[in-house]
Amino acid sequence: MNKTIYIDMDDVLCDFMEAYRESIARKPEIIYPQSQYGFWRNLKPVKGSIEAVHYLSSIEIFDVYILTSPSVLNPLCYTEKRLWVEDHLRLEMVNRLIISPNKGLCKGDYLIDDMDNGNGRNNFEGKILQFGSKEFGNWEQVLAYFNEKYDLMKS
Repeated sequence: MNKTIYIDMDDVLCDFMEAYRESIARKPEIIYPQSQYGFWRNLKPVKGSIEAVHYLSSIEIFDVYILTSPSVLNPLCYTEKRLWVEDHLRLEMVNRLIISPNKGLCKGDYLIDDMDNGNGRNNFEGKILQFGSKEFGNWEQVLAYFNEKYDLMKS
């Protein structure tokens, strides 16, 4: 049976915080820059994220999905996150995009997320790999974990 991996978007696949800080520095009068048209779609990918998604998706034992929480007060967020996935990960990954305010509703083996709780994460039944932590600080460390755990480099 395949292992299901969910990957968060904000600060895991795309660099939300950098864009947020840059926007506040440029236009401090806009308190919520993420509510501006184009904010979500124009986020830069986190280093190594695009290659990591393609790599994990290419391994037959993994079913890879993108699981992101929306900014529920901003309807642009839903559309722009979907467009970001198409722009950076191709249209076929759009079929694997889940936008939910409660990540704990999804059943799976792994959740790669920068947060360790909130938005239902504490109810996720699988293992949470906290992106940005000491153990999973970047995509190289995340991929090393999967390569070692599933002996992928010897296949």
